[in-house]
Amino acid sequence: MEKSALIDVQHFIAVAKTGSFTAAASALGMTGSALSKSVMRLEARLGSKLLHRTTRRISLTPEGAAYFASCQRAMAILEEAEGCLQAEQQNPAGRVRIDMPVAFGRRYILSPLIKLSMQHERLDFSITFNERFVDLVNEGIDLAIRIGALEDDADLVARRLGTQRLVICGAPAYFAQRGVPLTKEDLLQHDCVMGWRRNQRHAWLLKSKSGQSDAYNITARHEVADGEALLSAALAGWGLIQVPTWLVDEHLATGALIPVLDELCGSEMPIHVIWAKSNYLQPKLRVVIDALLSTATKVLG
Repeated sequence: MEKSALIDVQHFIAVAKTGSFTAAASALGMTGSALSKSVMRLEARLGSKLLHRTTRRISLTPEGAAYFASCQRAMAILEEAEGCLQAEQQNPAGRVRIDMPVAFGRRYILSPLIKLSMQHERLDFSITFNERFVDLVNEGIDLAIRIGALEDDADLVARRLGTQRLVICGAPAYFAQRGVPLTKEDLLQHDCVMGWRRNQRHAWLLKSKSGQSDAYNITARHEVADGEALLSAALAGWGLIQVPTWLVDEHLATGALIPVLDELCGSEMPIHVIWAKSNYLQPKLRVVIDALLSTATKVLG
């Protein structure tokens, strides 16, 4: 239905409710003549007379009465739908599917999502943990957490949650046996435990003389496709790891792990929450994004 036709229907409803063109025109802020023309357009479009007009009163024809009843039911449905949307703004509802990196997601994202679902009883989650980049649209994912630089994609929206800093570290027992690397070339003589990703070369981010972070090829003795497992491997003395500081801060503080090559490491990687671009951000997504931004401020500063 065109906008002008819908306006004619609204004008007819006003006349039918008041039983007067004058009263309806006053309520609508228009002239009686304009209102009469609007109702006549509606009658012409429907091919049916809706109102009996006399000098003393306005009454509905049988067809008009039936049409008015249908219009009232339709308006009630629209008002109910609007009310539901307004209620959703206050009480977000529906299922949100969110994908996140394994270690970071379990440590810092899962807990606030659980808390959020307790606050909003009609908010449900489907949560997956991945180290690969998922296709949001094709895989039906509402939100994803991404660590690392984002590609230009006009179909996606991103909000930066913060930045993670990388550190190279190992256990005291490992260094007692193998020594401490002093240059990046020394890394080639050490046991390095790498995060495993399919079809990606073994490299760590190290600073060049210009201060730029570049991928430096590393010989991997072991590969582990999980951040927590990398941490366990380093604590057990398997070798050196390069991981974000949020994963190992407590162990660095206690001396269970020792950082090395600080002047070369310290590379930073952005963390974003992303979603498919849309003209309307659903309340259920907005409340989750706001919660993630609040959590990131506390965790990442």
